[in-house]
Amino acid sequence: MPVWLKRSLIALGVLVAVGGAAYYWLVVESRMPSDAAYALDIGEVRRMVAAVPGDKPVSVEVEKVAAFSFPATAIVAGDGWSQRELPVFSYRLVTPESSVIIDTALNAELGGDNLVAFDADAYARMEQAMQTASLILITHEHMDHIGGLTVHADLPAVLPATKLTREQFDHPERSVPAKFPDGALQGYEPLDYDKYKVVAPGIVLIKAPGHSPGSQMIYVQRADGSEMLFIGDVAWHYRNIATQRERARLVTQFFLKEDRTAVFGQLAALKALNDAEPEIAIVPGHDGEIVGELIESGVLAEGFTSAAGGE
Repeated sequence: MPVWLKRSLIALGVLVAVGGAAYYWLVVESRMPSDAAYALDIGEVRRMVAAVPGDKPVSVEVEKVAAFSFPATAIVAGDGWSQRELPVFSYRLVTPESSVIIDTALNAELGGDNLVAFDADAYARMEQAMQTASLILITHEHMDHIGGLTVHADLPAVLPATKLTREQFDHPERSVPAKFPDGALQGYEPLDYDKYKVVAPGIVLIKAPGHSPGSQMIYVQRADGSEMLFIGDVAWHYRNIATQRERARLVTQFFLKEDRTAVFGQLAALKALNDAEPEIAIVPGHDGEIVGELIESGVLAEGFTSAAGGE
């Protein structure tokens, strides 16, 4: 064998080995780090809810406003390259006297060519519901959760009901291309809290930084005693929790800029919670199958149709 050919084959072998290792690390590898840890004390959350009197939500509604499409491995590392839908949702908790919005989706302009679906009617219903809500909560500061708030046609009217956390307020760069109009947040006082915060009867914020600095979960206990946990994008699909696998590192490290270890700790805590208390409905950020099952079972009502108090 000629020396040049031998050297070429060796170089090719090295390139294949390096490329294969890089592909595995960036796209497939998703082992739980040994130092991943997150404390989720559902007993404490329930005790805090029990200490606050008042009317809890009587129903929970959902609007599917839009949808993205990502390769499966971007959602759960190692799941392959077939496309999976990532719906964009907004939720409304209906109480006897008012309503609470959880996440405000985004409009068609913010989503642009990245969207594979957009429901203008659903967006209009959500935008209208924001105007009569007594409370607007955001699971985290990415554009598909906060975008509808930033571009609301009457932002001064809805801001008083909005409870942005300190971390969400301090990291506008995480919302891009969504952004508040210049000066819109002048004088705004964000919400500071440590681990848990009751913001209304039956509703508790649970700090969960990792996917973004301002990431939080939202626990909801309805008037009938049923419980839900809106986890934002701690997991895009429930499969992240069931398999204990994160999104591909290519996505989390280079695009989302996540604290991957923190998210793994939260996934472990959510799996432990589900194993111990399967009756709590865990709602991932973009899982159309789970949301569909919750609609079918009556836990969620499809569409912002119920009349909230005061509307």
